[in-house]
Amino acid sequence: MIVWVNGASRAGKTATARELSDLIPNCTLFDLEVIDGELERLLPAKRLAEVSEHQELPIWRRLVVDTAAALLAELGGVLVVPAGLLRQEYRDEIFGGLAARRIPVCHVLLAPGETILRARDPGGEPPADIEPYRAALAGWLTADAYLVDNGALTPYDTAVRIAAAVGSGDAPLCDIVQTPEPSAETVAAGVLLFDGQGRVLLVDPTYKPGWEFPGGVVERGEAPARAGMREVAEETGIQLLDVPKLLAIDWEPPAPPRYGGLRLLFDGGRLTDDAARQVLLPGPELRAWRFVDEREAAGLLPPMRFERLRWALRARERGAVHYLEAGVPVG
Repeated sequence: MIVWVNGASRAGKTATARELSDLIPNCTLFDLEVIDGELERLLPAKRLAEVSEHQELPIWRRLVVDTAAALLAELGGVLVVPAGLLRQEYRDEIFGGLAARRIPVCHVLLAPGETILRARDPGGEPPADIEPYRAALAGWLTADAYLVDNGALTPYDTAVRIAAAVGSGDAPLCDIVQTPEPSAETVAAGVLLFDGQGRVLLVDPTYKPGWEFPGGVVERGEAPARAGMREVAEETGIQLLDVPKLLAIDWEPPAPPRYGGLRLLFDGGRLTDDAARQVLLPGPELRAWRFVDEREAAGLLPPMRFERLRWALRARERGAVHYLEAGVPVG
């Protein structure tokens, strides 16, 4: 289990986490400055200069998940991680990666008043991350976090409150979920759904960066088209009555640590205006959905995924099925 202590700069995350690691049995403090230091040594200065903070680097987010998982495998018990995660997509990617490894996360937010945060600076200046903190606080940040106003509390008193809440279950676990990471190549089925203007439905997963088609990994013994129908129902609430037609088969080559595999895209057809307006996101796996044209899709999908979509749309126009390798037609 991980207790993630979140908040703006000067909220008292590290001091509280140190106290908390002494209060929770079999607990280890995982300071992400270790990851920062390693990246300073590993990455070229040119790459580091391209970002304003290490969190923007995909390798930072991967290392956080992998190192946390390795620490728990080695030590067991509980990890306490003091770190500000104020961008929802980064929080979702990291917590989703941990969920994929079956590691539950208790998300704690230290939220002293802004006047307290200013008072902790010799010049009374607000923290450097105050704007993203305000935006996150007004939006997603408190949705699944156990909120602690520690403005009048010492780090020890704050830690006592958190430890009690974790022990009693008053601080709930995050409900971001993801299927376990594959250990071999997989078969995945996506379904293209269209609105009356011919735009395609894309969804924004909480557990990984980038937009995606409704769909998912085909389970053992399951027909791929049926898997796509099941995933569409689970992710959007739309019940497809007819088995969708195959548009494209794409072999995604392995790119360690990912295994790749076959990716199938099916034609789910045109939704009525009423159905398109009633798309639901019933679970915690998806953050948003939208209908987009091909040009808009190019700006949302990762390159290989967009090529897969582009050729599936051509197949739909031509009444054919395209075979692709890494998004490129073969034969």
